[in-house]
Amino acid sequence: MAPGRSKLKLTKGSNTVWHHATVTRADRERLNGHRSVIIWFTGLSGSGKSTLAHAVEEGLYELNCRAFVFDGDNVRHGLCGDLGFSPHDREENIRRIGEMVKLFVEGGVIALTAFISPFAKDRRKVRELAGDGDFIEVYCRCPIEVCEQRDTKGLYRRARMGEIPEFTGISSPYEVPENPELVVATGETPLETCVDQVIAYLRQRGVITPVRHALP
Repeated sequence: MAPGRSKLKLTKGSNTVWHHATVTRADRERLNGHRSVIIWFTGLSGSGKSTLAHAVEEGLYELNCRAFVFDGDNVRHGLCGDLGFSPHDREENIRRIGEMVKLFVEGGVIALTAFISPFAKDRRKVRELAGDGDFIEVYCRCPIEVCEQRDTKGLYRRARMGEIPEFTGISSPYEVPENPELVVATGETPLETCVDQVIAYLRQRGVITPVRHALP
């Protein structure tokens, strides 16, 4: 088995049956006063995905919306702690996240994710899993030169020296989204403006109402 590649076998017993809850997603959305969706932030390392996702979460919180950020590094500390960064493991990482955020959407929560998710086919699988209207892809567009300037951990430098194999943008490809719902120029636009763009889009889509009262 190649280094960094987990040996995974997915099984589902014949006696496993999906249990339908008596409290429905629609019930939870009515209680929350907003729709539940997946907001999928994708982009290179250092493009500002996590920063933007958490800032949007704060903005939604101030609007009395129930939202939660799934951050790439945080998820790899637990749920996906057994995975490396090979193409196979990256695919499994995104598959797990997709299944998890789908459950949060069923729970009435606006699920924000911040993952490089470099491969278009993996993002497409999550979109198909989520269903029509429940997946909002936000491409955090940022030149790799800017990403490298922001890299306080020196990951890009180490990748260029060959110390980090399969590093996205250097030794592993990043497939730019062809038709994302929203493109945010995180390399040149102030964070507050980026947040406003995302929340404005959510209002436009009817995820949150045009006017929601902020917390006192």
